[in-house]
Amino acid sequence: MSDSPWPQGERELAQIRAFNKKLAWLPRFKVRNRVTPRLIQALLRAGQIGGAGKLRQHGLTADRMIIDTVPVRIIRPKGKAKGVVVDFHGGGWVIGNAQMNDHFNIAIVNTCDVAVVSVDYRLAVSTPIEGLLEDCLRATRGILNNAEFAGLPVVVVGESAGGHLAAATLLALESSPQLLQRICGALLYYGVYDLTGTPSVRTAPADTLVLDGPGMVEALRLLTPDISDEQRRQPPLSPLYGDFSGLPPALLFAGELDPLLDDTRLIAERWQHAAPVEMHVLPECPHGFIHFPTATAEHVLAYSREWISARVASYSVKSAEISPALS
Repeated sequence: MSDSPWPQGERELAQIRAFNKKLAWLPRFKVRNRVTPRLIQALLRAGQIGGAGKLRQHGLTADRMIIDTVPVRIIRPKGKAKGVVVDFHGGGWVIGNAQMNDHFNIAIVNTCDVAVVSVDYRLAVSTPIEGLLEDCLRATRGILNNAEFAGLPVVVVGESAGGHLAAATLLALESSPQLLQRICGALLYYGVYDLTGTPSVRTAPADTLVLDGPGMVEALRLLTPDISDEQRRQPPLSPLYGDFSGLPPALLFAGELDPLLDDTRLIAERWQHAAPVEMHVLPECPHGFIHFPTATAEHVLAYSREWISARVASYSVKSAEISPALS
């Protein structure tokens, strides 16, 4: 496993520390009821009005489709797609939608010449988490079987709750190896991989940034009511305990100040026995850092796009080498 230090100068670190001071004054994300997430979701949708215009500014459009009963949002490149990115948004399983990561996905489409398919899975405010897992698996299977994307390499991308859903989907696809082998990479940011809480989650202090540190274990239990911790640890519900045989190479990121840091470290240790894994811990960074206006976030996202392009190119070369042998 590659776990190289992320290159950051003192100026970058100072910028992160200054932003963290602002975050410290903001309320933490808490899941205590169904009303608050619905309110946040309504505000999110209101803020997304005019999203089509932002896409057109970059020469792009988005199409909404239903793939095997699951809504998805597709942003296609201007030319022929070299691959497909399947995007699982974050939001603690209770907020978010397929438009949420447009600012990231526009850059991926235009830089990597891939189509981005964002999965609009149901949310846990009204659906058991098993339903979310089912939506993500159905959508991913449908994308892999879709004629438009036939033969194209696929990279799955997820952050936070989306990282959990992406990893769980990969494990569920192990029963379909012919589909799983089309997936050439997994790019995961600060995901949740143990729904009982890893050590860093269980010891998260009150001054945790962004997330409600002391309430995280309770939030995971609210997400998975009426089952024991032993049941919560069963994969793919808790991907950390799955069989990683056959999974693709992975690029994993987590912030040093994120209570979910152990989730990334522990899953990287297990994943590396099945495929190459590159993991980066970002000094001074809290949960959600790729959304914050810092040079570090920009560099991480640029590196991520380079990695996606490299994975897609590697798969294409491999396919080209295999094809003559089969003819």
